[in-house]
Amino acid sequence: MKINKLQINAFGNIENKEIELSENINIVYGKNETGKSTLLKFIVDSLYGISKNKRGKEFSDYDRYKPWKTEEFSGKLTYTLDNGKKYEVFRDFNKKNPKIYDEELNDISKEFTIDKNNGNQFFTEQTKIDEATFISTLVSMQQEVRLGKQEQNTLLQKLANLAGTGEDNVSYKKAIEKINKRQVEEIGTIRSQGRPINIIKQEQFKLQDEIGELEEYKEKQYEIEEIKQQLEEKIKQDEEKLKLVKELKTIEETEKIEKQKIVLNENILNENNEKIEKLKLNRKQLENEINKIKVPNRENKKTNKSQNIIYIAIMIITVILAIILKNNTIALIAMITIFIIGALVLIISNIINIKKIAKQNKNIEKQISKANNEKQEIQINIDKINTQIDLLIKNSDEQAKAIKNAEDVLKKQIENERNQIKNKYKLEEINVNNISFELENIQNSINKNKLEIHSLEIDKISILPKLEKLAQMEEELQELNEKEQNLLKLNSSMELAKQILEIAYTKMKENVTPKFTKNLSKNIEEISDGKYKNVRINDEEGIIVEKENGEYISSEKLSIRNNRPAIHIIKARSNKRTIRRKNANNTR
Repeated sequence: MKINKLQINAFGNIENKEIELSENINIVYGKNETGKSTLLKFIVDSLYGISKNKRGKEFSDYDRYKPWKTEEFSGKLTYTLDNGKKYEVFRDFNKKNPKIYDEELNDISKEFTIDKNNGNQFFTEQTKIDEATFISTLVSMQQEVRLGKQEQNTLLQKLANLAGTGEDNVSYKKAIEKINKRQVEEIGTIRSQGRPINIIKQEQFKLQDEIGELEEYKEKQYEIEEIKQQLEEKIKQDEEKLKLVKELKTIEETEKIEKQKIVLNENILNENNEKIEKLKLNRKQLENEINKIKVPNRENKKTNKSQNIIYIAIMIITVILAIILKNNTIALIAMITIFIIGALVLIISNIINIKKIAKQNKNIEKQISKANNEKQEIQINIDKINTQIDLLIKNSDEQAKAIKNAEDVLKKQIENERNQIKNKYKLEEINVNNISFELENIQNSINKNKLEIHSLEIDKISILPKLEKLAQMEEELQELNEKEQNLLKLNSSMELAKQILEIAYTKMKENVTPKFTKNLSKNIEEISDGKYKNVRINDEEGIIVEKENGEYISSEKLSIRNNRPAIHIIKARSNKRTIRRKNANNTR
């Protein structure tokens, strides 16, 4: 990697500074406290971010390098990676995350991982070099030329990792150990106790036993549901049947109403007939009354002929006697007197008789007129009765026809409606002769089944807590099974990872390690002025060095025992092969 340009807006005691770096080595020099260390710190913090953690110091880096004279605390760094791609990073040190731009100045900040504590990890992901390694190898701050034990161990471990796995941050042995440790801690084995897989097994056995005890309630629930379903189906059928019967009941009631109308009409007809008979009887009585009325004959009574004859006979006799006794004056006078008296009596008697006859004739006329009037009145009543009888007979005939038609129509209508209902519901088990009984019977059946369903619901509610507990346990068992499967998958993944690591490690040892060891031995020989010529990579101890007497010792012991200046790597444009030994007093 090459740093091309620095633009420091404000950082520590440096403000508004631009520095163009040339190829190869760039020397920055100046008096003390002029900003040489600050310049290196700007480079590190631009790439990795500035820390606000004091880490045992009096001030944090953020507080130490924050400008006093301005609120601005930012800068930009332009660099080129080994693959030739150029990038710019602008960092406002007041914020955790910077902005990263590619050659076309596209903001690519979101393409990198953002760590919760350390911010955007763009440079680590681009170069595979973390901040600790960068500072330990590529940056030597004032009073930091000599490497301490921890830094030495870090570098040696990275060299061992690089020789064994091709990555300075990856140790095959530690990776295997970590995987084995994770397998034991996060999964467990058959013999282990208190590990996740063992705990899951124990909980599974316990839940399976409890579930087995609660399964009977599940079967009971199925039985209840099955019986309930059968009862609901029966209720449904009964309700359909009830609907049919109710419709038949409605038809039956309609039929009764129509029949009542017919009966009412029949009653009216009977009443008409009774009225006709009664009228006929009244007519008969009136006819009898007419027959009983006697009308006197109109006879003109004359004087009493027999009496007149007697009187005339007496007068003739008197005349005859007068003639005979004409000579007898007394006798003649007596005769004349008798004649006169007789004539007078005859005249007076006729006059009286004529008056009497006239009076009698007048009375007869009155009687005749009265009788005729009575007959006329009775005849009028008889005519009225005849009219009423004729009307009633006509009405009765019409009523009888209407009743007959109504009966025929009602019979046909009821029959059609019943057939339509039967065809509609396709139910034949109906006693149409006793609809009320069928209605009551079906309703009782529905009520009984509903009551039984209610009883089943109560039973179901009573076992509901058991079923909820069973469902909860089954869910827990399912979760345990999933956890077990996840653990088994994780275990398989770890076993696969170990196999892949083993294969990769074997290939590295066969192909890369010999060359790396050879080059490392050559560099160590050069650094140690030929004292140490042979370096090996050991699975147990990492890097081991052969002493002059042939003894192999760990490189860590060698650095401590000889108290030599620490070794660090200086990269020039990301060239990992160049390793130089620096004297502790070398200047930067």
